[in-house]
Amino acid sequence: AYALLGTIAAIDVLGLPFYGVPMWSQIRHDSKLEALSWFGNMPCTSIKWSTAGDAYVNDTDGSRVVVMGKSGNAPLRTQAGVYCNVRPYGPITVVRCMPCLPYSQNKPKFEVDTNGVVHSEMNTPGVQMAYANRLFLKLVHETGAVGRVATKPTQAMEDGINAGLHSWLLQGTKFQVGRKYAVDPYEEHKESIQKIIDLLPSDFKDGMENWGGRIEQHISDTNYGLLIWDLIEKQDTIVLATDLDGDRLTDLLADISDPLRAFGGMVAKHLGQDINMRNVWSDMGYVTGNGRDMTSVMHRMDGPPIHEQTLVSADAMLLRLLDGDEWVGGTKQPYDPRIHFVLIRDAYIDANPGNAELKKWLDDALDTFDEVYSGDRPGFLQGYEALKKAITPWGSN
Repeated sequence: AYALLGTIAAIDVLGLPFYGVPMWSQIRHDSKLEALSWFGNMPCTSIKWSTAGDAYVNDTDGSRVVVMGKSGNAPLRTQAGVYCNVRPYGPITVVRCMPCLPYSQNKPKFEVDTNGVVHSEMNTPGVQMAYANRLFLKLVHETGAVGRVATKPTQAMEDGINAGLHSWLLQGTKFQVGRKYAVDPYEEHKESIQKIIDLLPSDFKDGMENWGGRIEQHISDTNYGLLIWDLIEKQDTIVLATDLDGDRLTDLLADISDPLRAFGGMVAKHLGQDINMRNVWSDMGYVTGNGRDMTSVMHRMDGPPIHEQTLVSADAMLLRLLDGDEWVGGTKQPYDPRIHFVLIRDAYIDANPGNAELKKWLDDALDTFDEVYSGDRPGFLQGYEALKKAITPWGSN
């Protein structure tokens, strides 16, 4: 509800045209997402706000029914033909294969036997893996960033297939591979990978013979440390990861800047310096904040991408607002609605390619937001009123 409130407030401040579809209340476990069958067929750029959990509500017959929020995301993405989501933050962009799920979501196949062995069955669409791999290589080629592959092909069969598809896509290109897997996963899983290749369009690799760049193939665990170095050294990096590892990597990116700033402040204090680390961080050219402004773009097999955001703390923020104390007695900061303005900016630019006037207006609006929210963060309603005064709505000139 708070995510919806923040979105409506932002779109009202900006004055942009939009079409809103409330859909949370329709996602029931027993309907198998039937009410949202239209979702993956939208021929337009869209923004999807995701709830951070499920809800347990009263049904019309007096029984209780689970409304799918978070648990509906994975099947909804699969149904929509989503093959990956792209998460840029600072110099690092994570291409997260989806729905490449290294955990079970197939309830009928899940069991714990009499020996205590947990058995599960996963269904990972390999064709989506191939599309995600190709997008990763395309981004490396177009941006000139270092490409890092984060898989565990020797420890997980699914990762072996994923890394093997990556190896196959590299064939005949101009990419230079630095660190390589000891065993070529394509050769190791050739027969299985060929089944996926046979399902791809015949022109799937057309043009890739001219793609090039630097690729480093890592075991996924090592990417955590490498990405911290990439962030510190401002190294432009594109990372290819599975759903699970990609989730961990993006969480790391969201959370690491605050500890780095805190440590910098501790070092400065040890040296007898009283400094504002947020100002120093910015002065040194770093642009990452607290992770709450990290965006996510879901790429589909057909149709424009879906811009997505999950607000984990949104409901807690709403309760604070309703309680009349967003500061919780001085122990918390009020809600930061910056993500709404960032996501709306990205989506409208994506939907209106080449519209320089719109892009400049959106950039200026985000700069104005940052001015209003600099220093002590205002309460939600106070911030809304200040933004209404400071930002001239689109089309009003």
